[in-house]
Amino acid sequence: MTEQARRRFGPRGAVVAAAATVVGVMTLGAPPPASASARPDSVQQGLDALVRADSLPAALAGVKDREGHTRHYTSGVADVTTGAKVPVDGQVRIGSNTKTFTAVVVLQLVGEGKVGLDAPVDTYLPGLVRGDGIDGRRITVRQLLQHTSGLPEYGDYLDDHALQDQYYDPRDLLDIALQHKAHFAPGAKWEYSNTNYLLAGLIVQKVTGRPLAEEMDRRVIKRIGLRHTYFPAPGDRTIREPHPKGYYQDEAGAPLRDFTDIDPSWGWAAGQLISTNSDVNRFFAALLAGRLLPAAQLAQMRTAVPVGAGGAGYGLGLMSRPLSCGGVYWGHGGDIPGYETRGGGTGDGRAVSVAVTEVPPDAEVTGRVEKVVDAALCGR
Repeated sequence: MTEQARRRFGPRGAVVAAAATVVGVMTLGAPPPASASARPDSVQQGLDALVRADSLPAALAGVKDREGHTRHYTSGVADVTTGAKVPVDGQVRIGSNTKTFTAVVVLQLVGEGKVGLDAPVDTYLPGLVRGDGIDGRRITVRQLLQHTSGLPEYGDYLDDHALQDQYYDPRDLLDIALQHKAHFAPGAKWEYSNTNYLLAGLIVQKVTGRPLAEEMDRRVIKRIGLRHTYFPAPGDRTIREPHPKGYYQDEAGAPLRDFTDIDPSWGWAAGQLISTNSDVNRFFAALLAGRLLPAAQLAQMRTAVPVGAGGAGYGLGLMSRPLSCGGVYWGHGGDIPGYETRGGGTGDGRAVSVAVTEVPPDAEVTGRVEKVVDAALCGR
């Protein structure tokens, strides 16, 4: 995916001294097993390094072990002006983790016989997807969910400065994408594009006759008891519960801009959700345990194509990443101006979610966020 698109939905510079000097805080959700005794230090040290060495305003983490015990961690400050403490397990915008929720809803419809994974997009949205090298009769639902459609990225053509306040209808975003040429023939290769999930959301609405937000709430959020997760309604620019502020820089060295309150409509099915680390962990643990999808659809979701040289794979709205201690974990991650989240689960009940309150300036810093996830899942 393009750098611009990665920073908008996924998966700099110096911060004022207050954010760089605050000592991290760890709180316990329940006593951990003795085998996890090394974990708190490595996770806390990793978060502290992201604040002190990488100058991110704040970092939060939630670590769930096999027995269901959860540890919460914080480092930095919630507000760089006041130095306020970071709320434990505070709400954040989770960006492209939304894609996994959207993919779950689509795959539930597949399991119900209402959507075909290998059916053309035109089956559900006849005549809608047309452009230069673009034909909805040749693009399948599977290719949307796996980013192998070749559709151009609408996020490449949005004005960063308009994102905070402007409302975008999903069809308006699709129109932006379809003004541009296809990047490749459907199925020819993998390339991340938020446009794919825009169409996945529109398919959900067409098939169910209900808004995507309602279907996601009914089928996923309420079903597994995610009490701190929601899809903001049109015009809702705030984050409801205690949260650290999110920040954005126009360029390296520029002042931090408060990007907490935004109109997230340009994320929609690709990146609009708000949640907490503990809820994200609960979601991935439930998904991997088979509580959200029939076995056949979960197997399809976990059938991944390789992406990049690091051993990662992309299934249907779900990514696999190798662990340094062996095996892989499954999750997604997300970037949206103000916040980055990384994490996932291992399928045996363990899950980790890490959030920072500014999108890192480069892949190296994002890699250090992911190392905190690895350290937690490997018990280091």
